[in-house]
Amino acid sequence: MVQQERALRTRRVILTAAAQLFDDFGYEAATMSEILRRAGVTKGALYFHFTSKEQLAREVLQENARVPAVPPQRLKLQEAVDQGLLLAHLMVRDPVLRGGVRLALERVGQDQLDRSVPFQDWAEESLRLLEQARAAGELQPHIDPRELSDVFVGAFAGTQLMSHALSGRTDLNARVVALYRVLLAGIAVPGVLVELDVTEDRGARVHEATRLAARAVAHRRPA
Repeated sequence: MVQQERALRTRRVILTAAAQLFDDFGYEAATMSEILRRAGVTKGALYFHFTSKEQLAREVLQENARVPAVPPQRLKLQEAVDQGLLLAHLMVRDPVLRGGVRLALERVGQDQLDRSVPFQDWAEESLRLLEQARAAGELQPHIDPRELSDVFVGAFAGTQLMSHALSGRTDLNARVVALYRVLLAGIAVPGVLVELDVTEDRGARVHEATRLAARAVAHRRPA
């Protein structure tokens, strides 16, 4: 058990180092030798867990395919917004998430990476929530949930790119909050709009709620 836990920690260290380099320099410029140096592990350990840079990138992208769950809300539009606010909060703190976003937005070389997965999964989950919001009468009549889910995901991607270029993402949370406030004014019906929580600490509170929920589930599992 101890050996297995050590192997998992080593694997995570390598994956994090690779994601940091992908975020800093892009896929093509990152090298296995630099990943090895940043991870601080032996060459044998690196190649035991990952045989190539492409395998590392694929794993980083796969982790980004798992859209972070948000706590259920009475307003489904709130849940859809919470997804973006939570991602903005996590991107500042999670190098694997940042590296995956950089990879997903790149179109270079002849590699076989499927960069569409993170976008597709988030758009599908967003669509599910927005269709529920429409059924509950939360959206204005002219809003198409499928179009809106694409706008939510695409606008977030563009906003984080701008934040990365201008401030190293230090203002990402504020920019994403501003994005949602502008969009929601033309999306939500008035009675719903006034109830939506789009404050700058919302992402942090959603993160804490998901963390506590995960801990409660873990405690309920049999030993």
